[in-house]
Amino acid sequence: MIRAISSLGVSGSGAVPGYPDRMFTAASRNQPEARVNPLAAVIIDVCCVIVFVAIGRSAHHHGESAGGLASTAWPFLVGLGVGLLVTRAWRRPAAIVPGGIGAWLGTVAVGMLLRVVAGQGTAPAFIAVALCFLGLFLLGWRVVAGAWARWRPLPGQSGPP
Repeated sequence: MIRAISSLGVSGSGAVPGYPDRMFTAASRNQPEARVNPLAAVIIDVCCVIVFVAIGRSAHHHGESAGGLASTAWPFLVGLGVGLLVTRAWRRPAAIVPGGIGAWLGTVAVGMLLRVVAGQGTAPAFIAVALCFLGLFLLGWRVVAGAWARWRPLPGQSGPP
């Protein structure tokens, strides 16, 4: 698992070319920020949305054909793209603010609007489930990446701070 995360480009030591080894924020001046390749972050986000759609379709016995999955997923994937673009998430793809929040709220808000336009359902319970599930997953992997960056020793250090 840890090796798989590392292979996606998550590290605490400048995994993205052109970025310094450490980025400091007002909240955490001595903690390294997680470095995630922007493409890897998009792939992880897309996988989170696909898992959400697949679980939902399975729970409601709608089948798991590729066409059915695509017809349910496209509004959320467009919303994800909008959220990532609006927040310019490629600059700090593992950051919860603004990229993670933009990915989460963009996926749900734009996704639900597009579902209405496409004639698909948007019951209040579904909106609540989407907010909870996508929040947990789209923000959750970023929390894990940040914890991994703080736990992982930087070159020249012997262990966690």
